[in-house]
Amino acid sequence: MRTNNIFSAKKWLYLFLIGAVGFTGCKKFLDVNQNPNNPSSADPTLLLPTVEAALGQAIGNSLQITGSFYAQYWTQSTFSSQYKTTDRYALRNSDFDTPWRILYQSALINTQLIIDNKSAGSDVKGIAYLLKAYGFQITTDAFGDIPLTQALKGVTNGSPKYDTQQAVYDSVFNYIDKGVALLKIPNTLTPIGTQDMVFQGDVAKWIAFANTLKLKAYLRISGKDAAKATAGIAALYQSKAVFLTNDAQMSYNSIGGNENPLYNEMASPILGKTQNLVASATAVNAMVRNNDPRLFKFYDPLAGEDTIATIPQGGYLSNPNKEVSLPTALVAGNPQLNASALAPVKFISISESYFLQAEAVARGFAAGDVNSLFTNGINASFIATGLTSGDAATYITGAPDAKLTGPQDTIVKRIITQKYYAMNGTQGFEAWTEFRRTGYPTFFTVSKVSILGPGLRPVRFLYPNTELVSNLNFPGTVPSTTPVWWATK
Repeated sequence: MRTNNIFSAKKWLYLFLIGAVGFTGCKKFLDVNQNPNNPSSADPTLLLPTVEAALGQAIGNSLQITGSFYAQYWTQSTFSSQYKTTDRYALRNSDFDTPWRILYQSALINTQLIIDNKSAGSDVKGIAYLLKAYGFQITTDAFGDIPLTQALKGVTNGSPKYDTQQAVYDSVFNYIDKGVALLKIPNTLTPIGTQDMVFQGDVAKWIAFANTLKLKAYLRISGKDAAKATAGIAALYQSKAVFLTNDAQMSYNSIGGNENPLYNEMASPILGKTQNLVASATAVNAMVRNNDPRLFKFYDPLAGEDTIATIPQGGYLSNPNKEVSLPTALVAGNPQLNASALAPVKFISISESYFLQAEAVARGFAAGDVNSLFTNGINASFIATGLTSGDAATYITGAPDAKLTGPQDTIVKRIITQKYYAMNGTQGFEAWTEFRRTGYPTFFTVSKVSILGPGLRPVRFLYPNTELVSNLNFPGTVPSTTPVWWATK
């Protein structure tokens, strides 16, 4: 494959998605770091879009699919079989080879190459630190203990030791601080600009991203280490931190290879646009109880009908050949609709930012107007789906799950439950992770086809098979039913 000397961000995305998904033999997208021992040879302005594309691929495909099944937004279609093992909780180590590879080899190692590159500007290095923090948090939230201190060294260490999840979280806070410090230094080199596919080099937005990410990380560990979370959030607010009011997301188009990664997989020759994802009764019934108009933004009714058809989670065996509503193109859930290719992948959404702030206030970690923040979170979700602030106001007035009254536990429950509704189809892994952290929402069921014991469900990913067979420091498989370090519910 011929390559030009200078790549646009779009071309990097195109080459990455083809290579990472593995549907062709094209691997030139990684040529920029063929020699991990010589990071100065890699142009940091070309590595950054590779990192962002890799994170979008992992979050928008493997993590989104598994997360959305276990957040019970989606379940397996009665007419196909691709995700039956996921719905049955029959996870295999090999299921996670691809997301592990993408997160480490295509995202995290490349953030380190940027950081180590002496020619990189302060802006691109600062962004790299933030994406390193983001990538490590996602990876440890998925797998638990992971390689950290001996990782990201390319071919020089094929068997890195595993560090505790607590140590990884300490590093996440450290990387965020280093990233913000670099972003506050006036950049004397050519700005990263449009090579940054998330915020186009807007430093202020990246600092808001950093603050929001730090708040999320402190809240995540608050049930396990309340003292550290309390002090960290207090310091964050004392610094007059500004939080995200823009979606941190990857955008896509319909040109070959540049599509949303979920659509890209569904439309691949392997799956051939076969529809595997359908509406789970868990999420739909909860939204119906609240008369939520976003329901028809997240799922399409069957032809000629005005309701959303569902089956219970894992109900594909007990409902043979039943037609079920599909996720909409808005969330990339229908491979027969080309508009699915355009759905963004959200790293952190505006609504998530507001709900994080609302939770911090509700738990007494920060001062603020919890009602206003809660309302802003719902409103941002409605606007993102194409509805209006008026629609959101009507919903808040009538929805039982939007009543922000009662004791602290009830208020927190409503905040997390509304975050759950807002993340439908776009942030499935994050919604599942919040359920693992808080136990909310409380209306989840166990899959009808579960192979686990009564009441059990997966609460972590399995380590990939590639680690089992190649890493001499592999700690051994941890069952999917074993909670991660910060999970206390």
